[in-house]
Amino acid sequence: MTYILLHHSGCSTSRTGLALLEANGIKPVVRKYMNASEQLSLAELKDIAKKLGNVSPRAFLREKNAAEAGLPASAGDDAVFAAMAENPKIIQRPIGIKGENAALGRPVERLLDIT
Repeated sequence: MTYILLHHSGCSTSRTGLALLEANGIKPVVRKYMNASEQLSLAELKDIAKKLGNVSPRAFLREKNAAEAGLPASAGDDAVFAAMAENPKIIQRPIGIKGENAALGRPVERLLDIT
């Protein structure tokens, strides 16, 4: 089964997560979701929330970046998903996905939970 890593090369935690996976013999398919051609769709974001355990999108929202982007703290899940689809900078990273499971790499060792 393919391991997909939602990765942002400009993020030190994301780079550390990728290095950790590779050091453990895992060669993930790297999806650079910050690139316009690889951005996540609304459906994909909802699927990630499901794979993370049916969580609110706030579970993988970068609160600081969300506030800077103008997303109100009172925004509901649909608004958060829409904002994430429009502005991938507000998505927490890295996120590992394998089959029907996902793991937020905070701390990065959690990426190994789904291998």
